[in-house]
Amino acid sequence: MRVIYIAGPYRAPTEWGLEQNLRHVEDVAIRLWQDGWAVICPHKNTAHFGGACDDSVWLEGDIEFLKRCDAIYMVKGWEKSTGATAELKVAKAKGMEILFEVNK
Repeated sequence: MRVIYIAGPYRAPTEWGLEQNLRHVEDVAIRLWQDGWAVICPHKNTAHFGGACDDSVWLEGDIEFLKRCDAIYMVKGWEKSTGATAELKVAKAKGMEILFEVNK
């Protein structure tokens, strides 16, 4: 089974915005599992952990997860996320398959 990493916005100006981001990646993760991928969804791995460690800990850890994947899935709105932008650069440098969510 191939492994795919979900990249996209986590933070939001409001708690409700954060919750919407989490709900969206949950939907994406389920679809990818149904399509036969093993899914790494970093949003869910450390959801609501803010303040427990410096943000750099989460971001560096996410990059380590990504390096072990076969592909990356860029969730719509990824362009606004500094973390997702950095993750895309890593994926490109590693020659990973890159998939983009299509706006419907």
